Amino acid sequence: MRKLVAGNWKMNGLAASLGELAALKAGLGADRPCDVLVCPPATLMAQANWAVKGDFALGGQDCSEQSGGAFTGDISAAMLKDAGATSVIVGHSERRQVHGESNALVAAKAKAAWAAGLAAIICVGESDAERVAGKAHAVCHGQIIGSVPKDANAANTVIAYEPVWAIGSGKTPTSEEIVAMHAHLRKCLTEALGAGARGMRLLYGGSVKPSNAVEILNLPEVDGALVGGASLKANDFLAIIAAIKRD
Repeated sequence: MRKLVAGNWKMNGLAASLGELAALKAGLGADRPCDVLVCPPATLMAQANWAVKGDFALGGQDCSEQSGGAFTGDISAAMLKDAGATSVIVGHSERRQVHGESNALVAAKAKAAWAAGLAAIICVGESDAERVAGKAHAVCHGQIIGSVPKDANAANTVIAYEPVWAIGSGKTPTSEEIVAMHAHLRKCLTEALGAGARGMRLLYGGSVKPSNAVEILNLPEVDGALVGGASLKANDFLAIIAAIKRD
């Protein structure tokens, strides 16, 4: 399967940041080793769409589980689609931890994304305390079962494994730990969804940067990356994309 490198800008980026998208577009060229996605803040989505002009994909960072109505401040999946998005991140650990989002809510957001014609990037991952307690696999299994709707497939869903303790910390799991978790997630998905889950992309996220990208992105069972801070600068993001070995 073709790998995916996705950049999550989080709550960063003003109009001046669109220059980084232009630099990314110029640096990618036509012969790229993977699919590329950037998730800017919703305030920049429409402008980013004009800047990118379909050269690579854009995604949202979150969406409401509602399709529309009296929900002040929320953003629907249809709004993101209308502004140029092709996918949306749901269930990121920062949404789960800071905003208290449950597995059920994440699943509802994934379904809302599909209804609007967007793919859902569903995030799972354990905390430091859960890993130390030996519960990492059980926690991620529970998130897969609770957050991934039964209609998920390779066309409408991507799974991103992001160990919470590695996000923005500069720490990453060992290669052996990443491979073991991704194999575990593949097994969980196959048991829950059937053989079709074997084609679903599993991304790794958590302090991915140019210095560790070659090692991480070429591991078995790793189908790409969800990149945070390093996606804010085109040169860093390009270096991560270039780390993927061509077939």
